[in-house]
Amino acid sequence: METNVRPAPLRYAFLGLSAVLAGCSHADKPAIHGAPSEARAASDAAFAVAPDAPGTGPYPAMRDVRPDLPDHIVYRPQDLDAPVAGKLGVVLWGNGGCSADATSARFHLLEIASHGYIAIAPGKAYSGPGALPAPPREAPTREGAFPPVQTLPADLLSELDWILAENQRADSPFYGRIDPKKVAVAGHSCGGLQAISVASDPRIATAIVHNSGVLDPSAFNPITGFSVAKEALNRIHTPVLYILGGESDIAYPNGMDDFARIDHVPVAVANLDVGHSGTFRDPNGGKVAPVAVQWLEWQLRGNEAASRWFVGADCGLCRAPEWTYDAKGL
Repeated sequence: METNVRPAPLRYAFLGLSAVLAGCSHADKPAIHGAPSEARAASDAAFAVAPDAPGTGPYPAMRDVRPDLPDHIVYRPQDLDAPVAGKLGVVLWGNGGCSADATSARFHLLEIASHGYIAIAPGKAYSGPGALPAPPREAPTREGAFPPVQTLPADLLSELDWILAENQRADSPFYGRIDPKKVAVAGHSCGGLQAISVASDPRIATAIVHNSGVLDPSAFNPITGFSVAKEALNRIHTPVLYILGGESDIAYPNGMDDFARIDHVPVAVANLDVGHSGTFRDPNGGKVAPVAVQWLEWQLRGNEAASRWFVGADCGLCRAPEWTYDAKGL
């Protein structure tokens, strides 16, 4: 497929990271689209009471808060004894805003888990039913900067260390159920930058970057406590999928610039015109979740039917009227 990519202007690159870091958990959509505060409050209220769902996959999923994994939440099939061809895959998740709200993408992660995956997010339940009081964000340390991040890429790698150890521990409910070769990293917005950072780990088999992209190197970096340079793209050693919110997504220029720069591994970019917040609040993760699931099914399980979403002139995303899709090296 022909690639048609426009470089990211500096002013948009800065604005893109601003959205990536400032408000890229569940509360950022009004800032992107200019919705009134009443709409934001209504959205927050609806999300706060919406119950978890088991997902649409063959393995009804659940949220698992484990005392042996403090400051993380595990999303997994309810029945770990259910037969899964090729064992369970793993998805390490970076939260929007690099926040510690491990339930900010709960619908999306439950949907992934329902297809036979263990998805792990750092933090605690600071949104949704029964949410804990959210910890206050620290004040910015410099003018124009954002409050320090609450999670780091190391938190994602600690999740991987934990689940692989559980896979080897005889009295663990995960014992022998994990395929250590089927590990993906993914994240939303600032969490997408964490995914890019972690993608260099040799244990990672693929990456999905949602509504994100690395800031132009000449732009001011307002992040405090975490940074990613464009050089990090060169250390990605696996196929990578960018899922963006179209031109109304303030991270669109950065993500498209990343796509243009990556030429040493297979890379794809899928755009759905929903803005920076994606469809994470929609039931079962909305229209974005099936794309992520099919990418995982193809990249981690070698599912030929799933591959047809992404390859061939008549691929599923190529024909879908709501999506704009491009790829290199697939």
